[in-house]
Amino acid sequence: MEIIELWKSVPGYEEGHHHPTLEYYKAENKKGHGTVVILPGGGYSKRAPHEGEGYANFLNGIGLDCFVLQYRVAPTRFPYPLLDARRAMRYVRANADKYGIDPEKIAIMGSSAGGHLAEITSLYSGAIDGEGYDELDDVPYKPNAQILCYPVTDFDSHNGSYNNLLGERRCEMMELVNPIAIARSDAPPAFIWHTETDATVKLESTLRYVARLHSLNVRCELHVYPDGRHGLGLAPDNPIVSRWSKDLEFWLAMMGYMD
Repeated sequence: MEIIELWKSVPGYEEGHHHPTLEYYKAENKKGHGTVVILPGGGYSKRAPHEGEGYANFLNGIGLDCFVLQYRVAPTRFPYPLLDARRAMRYVRANADKYGIDPEKIAIMGSSAGGHLAEITSLYSGAIDGEGYDELDDVPYKPNAQILCYPVTDFDSHNGSYNNLLGERRCEMMELVNPIAIARSDAPPAFIWHTETDATVKLESTLRYVARLHSLNVRCELHVYPDGRHGLGLAPDNPIVSRWSKDLEFWLAMMGYMD
C-alpha cells in the first residue's frame, strides 16, 4: 500500500487535527482498467477500517486497483471533507496513466457517512473554500459512478452525521448537502445497498434517494437485504447480506470497470 500526500500544505488544516491522505492499493492480478476511490464511514467522527482497507482488499481480490481516502472528520467541518474527496478524485484522474486506469472509469464508494460524502462529491457543484490551490484543481472531480453502502442521505437518516459535518452551521447548510435535494439528471449511475433492519441509518431515506434518482432517469441498482445491523461492511458473518459484494462485482463488470 502506497500513501499519497494530496497537498504540500493542506488547505484549512488545523494543528492537531487529522491530516488527510490517499492510500493506493494495487491489484496483483489486474482484470480491468476501472478503479474505485473508497470513503470509509464513521459518522464524520472517525473512519472505519473495515469499510476502507477491508473493501480495498476485496476489490484487489477481484482484480481492481483502488484507493482509500482518509478524509478529515470532526472537529473539522464542511467543506473540508468534501475538499479532500474532490482532491482525491482529481489526483486519481490526473494520474490515470501512471496507475494504468481509465480516467472515465473512476467510481466513488462510501459507507454510512462515507456514503453521504460520496453522494455530495457526485452531486454538489458549488465552489468551496480551499480550491484553486494549484493546477490539479483544474482537473474534473466528478465520479463516473457512485457505490453506496447503507448511506446517510437526508438529515432524518442520521442527524449525528450532519451535526458532525456542519457543527453550528447545521440549520444554514443542511439542505445544501442533502443529496435528495441536490440530485440532478447528470448524476453518475449508482449501485446502492441497505438492510431492512438497520436501526442506525434508516432504509426509508435510501429509498427516497433512489426514488429521486429514478425520477431524474439516473441509472440505479438497489439491493435491500432482509436482516442485518448497520455497519456490516463485507458482512462475513451474515451469508445473506454478504452477497452484496458479488452483486457489486457483476455490476462493475456490466459498467465496464472489469474486463
